Amino acid sequence: MTVRKNQADLTRAEKRRFVAALLELKRSGRYDEFVDIHNGFIMGDTDHGERVGHRSPSFLPWHRRFLIDFERRLQEVDPSVALPYWDWTVDRTPTASLWAADFLGGTGRTGDGKVMDGAFAETSGSWSINIRVDQRPFLRRALGSGRRGLPTRAEVDAVLAMPVYDASPWNSASSGFRNNLEGWRGADLHNRVHVWVGGQMTTGVSPNDPVFWLHHAFVDKLWADWQARHPRSSYLPVEPTRNVVALNDTMRPWNDVTPADMLDHTPYYTYDG
Repeated sequence: MTVRKNQADLTRAEKRRFVAALLELKRSGRYDEFVDIHNGFIMGDTDHGERVGHRSPSFLPWHRRFLIDFERRLQEVDPSVALPYWDWTVDRTPTASLWAADFLGGTGRTGDGKVMDGAFAETSGSWSINIRVDQRPFLRRALGSGRRGLPTRAEVDAVLAMPVYDASPWNSASSGFRNNLEGWRGADLHNRVHVWVGGQMTTGVSPNDPVFWLHHAFVDKLWADWQARHPRSSYLPVEPTRNVVALNDTMRPWNDVTPADMLDHTPYYTYDG
């Protein structure tokens, strides 16, 4: 069984294997396939049209499956690897362990945001940005961006206390747990972290930054925590609803995956805490 661990608890060997598996996916071209898929959906998802991966109830099950697929590709390289998660309520500064040179590398330099250290810096020769929104072929970050800082544990707990998964109009104006976690309302959890990291993380090609996977693994863990706290609450909408993915509707780009299939993560992985 795959166990996803807090990145702060990874051993040096676990970090090394995780980084090596990422680099191999990048070398083979399979990594960029995930960047391309994500960018296509985030650009296509709109508040008033069809929305699947973002701004919609299926944000959480869509990303759950997206991470499962990516984790499986990593495990084809190294079966011992699992996606770690970044608890940004605890590891809240640019000097936290995940930004060390032996793991994800640090912030970008002043001016162009280029990351200068670690395996994902352009100087390593192993991490060119191929699916991009501008002409810069290097990983960019500006850790600490945004006015509000990273979300706090108190803000997370307030969102986890919300008993209803989602509500009409099923977009970025919705009330409920999903939209507050995704970040279009209230404490602005998920979106706020993308902004704090800066660089490609603020764009549709955010998976270019490996921290994308650690961030979304924690978002997924928070959904699992919410599910455990509210066992009588579940995915909404249940009935077919225009422009959004209902409980038993198929989620693109898969032709055999529904939100209902993704409600229980335990057949695929567990979390260590």
